[in-house]
Formats: sequence, C-alpha cells, structure tokens
Amino acid sequence: MTCGEPAGIGPELSVQARAILGADVPFVWLGDPRHLPPGTTWTEVRTPSDAADVPSDVLPVLTHRFAAPNTPGQPDPANAIGVIEVISRAVALVQSGAASAIVTAPLHKKALKDGAGFAFPGHTEYLAHLAGDVPVVMMLASPLLRVVPATIHIPLAGVPGALTPALLEQVIRLTHAGLIRDFGIAKPRIAVAGLNPHAGEGGAMGHEDAAVIAPVVARLAQEGMAVTGPLPADTMFHTRARARYDAAVCAYHDQALIPIKTLDFDGGVNVTLGLPFVRTSPDHGTAFDIAGKGIALPDSLVAAARMAWDMAAARSVQSSR
Repeated sequence: MTCGEPAGIGPELSVQARAILGADVPFVWLGDPRHLPPGTTWTEVRTPSDAADVPSDVLPVLTHRFAAPNTPGQPDPANAIGVIEVISRAVALVQSGAASAIVTAPLHKKALKDGAGFAFPGHTEYLAHLAGDVPVVMMLASPLLRVVPATIHIPLAGVPGALTPALLEQVIRLTHAGLIRDFGIAKPRIAVAGLNPHAGEGGAMGHEDAAVIAPVVARLAQEGMAVTGPLPADTMFHTRARARYDAAVCAYHDQALIPIKTLDFDGGVNVTLGLPFVRTSPDHGTAFDIAGKGIALPDSLVAAARMAWDMAAARSVQSSR
C-alpha cells in the first residue's frame, strides 16, 4: 500500500485499514513513518513477507525517507520526488514477486508537477509507463456494479470524436481479458452503453451509436464474446438490468461514474485493467479539507485492499492452469 500524497488522508486511512483488515488482508505500508498520524503503532520491516510476523494491531512499514515532514492539508512540493519513488518501488516489488498487488493512496498532481516536473496525468498513466507503456483501462468496481469509461478526462464536447472504433474495441477487449484474469469470470458478459439518448434511436438522436458502436459490438460478438449494445444508458443500471452483465462499458466519464457512485459511494474501487500486475485504488482524492481531522472514512481503501487481494488470488489460479 503506497502512501500517496503525505498531506492528504492516505496515511491516516492506511492505519485505519490495518485495524479493520488485520491478518485477513496482510499488507505493508510504503512511505515515511514521520507522515503517519501521531500515536500510530508501527514497526519497520525489511520485506513485504516480514509483515506476516507483525501483530494485526501494528502497521508494518517499508520505510522510504522523504525530504520533508508533512502538514495535513498542505501539500509540500519538496516531497514530490519521494511520492514518485514510492510508486516505482512498489512496482519493482510486485514485478519481482515480493508482493502480490499494489494499492495506491491518492496523489496530488499539482504538487508532483511543481516539485518534480511530473509529466504524467496521474497514477494510471505512470503505472502503465513503468509496466512498459502497456494499454490500460480504468474500471470502477463494487459488489453492485463494474463500469469502464471508454473516454475519461476530456470535455463532453470531445467525446464523439474520441470514441473511435479502435478505441472502443481496445477497451472492450481489455475489459473482457481483465474480467477473466482478475475477477475469475470464465465467460464475461459485457454491456456497452450507447453514446446518445436511447442509443441514438435509429439515427434520430445521433449517428455514432449505429456507425461506431454497433459494428464493433457485432464484430466482437461474432468472435464469441458475450457483448451486447449499444444499449440505452438510462435503462442499464437498475437492479434487473445489472443482473444481465458482469461489466458495463460506457462512452464517457460521467455515464460510468454517476451510477456506481450513486449505488456505492463509499465502497467503489478504482481498478487498472491491462497491467501485468494488480493495482487498485480508493475511489476518492486526497481530501485536504479533512486531512488530519480523524473523520475520513476508510471504506473505499479497505474495499480496494480486499479487491486487490482477491484479484491477486484470481491471477494465481489462472497462472496455475
């Protein structure tokens, strides 16, 4: 579990997560112990496997020294290099087999840019780079719903142009492979949302659904994938509809994130599909406004750790076959 932005809620939530998860989901915290909340009971370990010998009420720490202490709510660019080094060190640990998965606490991109000239939009892109510039997709997952936005942090006006057949096919294929490898679903069912209201309604409300989405879905279905769409997004997320698929691929950011955040705001997990290792993250930011106040809820980080543990187990099963 990486520390993330030291001035955010990541360090305090990691301590809470350890108290909740205990030995059920063993993890080590990678960061500077000076950044942990005052009074935290922790012990230094040399390798992730050493955490097995640490009592469940003690936080095992792989120490990584930063340039400066932390002040909750006030990010210090001097610590940017340390934050970046922690991420790359975590990747090295999973690539060597010393750890089975990475759970990342939230970053503050401006502090990374100001302090270290960080050239990546965020965690996901940097992890993909460290993994060899592999193609990845973002999934938001909870026990109630899994969603994948085909386009992410772009203006809504740019979505129709960005949603190309090649992009959509890549997203669906990565989602399909991830459901098999990381979630243990042998024959995944994927529902693809239409871009326009009523999935275009035969061209009356836009041509993209028929011209871009439908041909990709038809081609992949012919290959044997259980993929359906384009479907009207306004009828995809009620209880009966969700029972018909294992993941929904959506056209744009809010189309995917609004339903999952409505259904399970505190329990949603950010999963990166396509990486050669397991990576999850809580579905929230650094929350500087409440950092250090002891009121941040650990639910999403706990869910991220549990999901990472289960995904690593699923990958182990797949690799043994």
